[in-house]
Amino acid sequence: MNTQAEIRREARRQVPLSQRIKHTAVQTVIYIFCTVMLLVCVLPIWLLFVDATRSTTEINQGMSLIPSGYFAMNWGTLMSKDFPLIQAFFNSIVISFSSTALSLYFSALTAYAFVAYRYRGQNVLYSIILMLMMIPGQLSMIGFYKLVVDLGLYDTYVPLIIPAIAAPGAVFFFKQYFNANFSKDIVEAARIDGANEFRIYNTMVIPSIIPAIATQAIFGIVGSWNNYMGPLMLITTTEKYTFPMIVQLLKTDRYNTDLGAMALGVFMTIVPLLVIYAIFSKVIINGVAIGGGKE
Repeated sequence: MNTQAEIRREARRQVPLSQRIKHTAVQTVIYIFCTVMLLVCVLPIWLLFVDATRSTTEINQGMSLIPSGYFAMNWGTLMSKDFPLIQAFFNSIVISFSSTALSLYFSALTAYAFVAYRYRGQNVLYSIILMLMMIPGQLSMIGFYKLVVDLGLYDTYVPLIIPAIAAPGAVFFFKQYFNANFSKDIVEAARIDGANEFRIYNTMVIPSIIPAIATQAIFGIVGSWNNYMGPLMLITTTEKYTFPMIVQLLKTDRYNTDLGAMALGVFMTIVPLLVIYAIFSKVIINGVAIGGGKE
């Protein structure tokens, strides 16, 4: 260890002074910029948390960076309302995790089929998937709504979960990961040993792409959790509302008088996402770097 440290110090001494100064200045600017961007990202969340601990009178007096002592009162006010806040929280969890699980499994399976096999029309199919990524989902809302009604699935969670099987963005992400990291040799060896294709996929392919699965899981959960238009269009029973739908009730005149409770309700919508990102942030960054690699 000492030898390596001495080698590094000797290497630094061999660098011209002007170059060391320039390097230090560039690093300082980068650190300052990153610090400013961190504050820009964190400050709105912190202000929302602070407002969740303040009373309506304090909020009307202006912005504050210091939490107050009304969190328990705001929580009690929020829980006393006649809408199913906790039920909506668990509804969102069920939808988010179910749709994400389906998306991960079948999107990775589709991407694996593009990488592990060669067949006629393969490039055409992949081009169609890329094209679907460019089409806004809002364009198909009317047709999707009519299909859901015709199938008798209106006011159920099925149309919010099952369509996750077809996720073009996730297929593209997994295909890029396969191209950069997957070796076909293990598949060929498993075939020689007599393993069938689904056993190879479930026992060998999936464990080898855990980093990509973890990364895409975060994006899937966040996207499904924040989905407002889909449930708004398809869910009518209050007990089946998702958390974003319940939060919208806080904006009605009935709840506008208690700004602290409103802030607490909004803050609750982002807490699960903050926890997930805090746990898997390193995996997200690594996965994005890998998924962004070019063929």
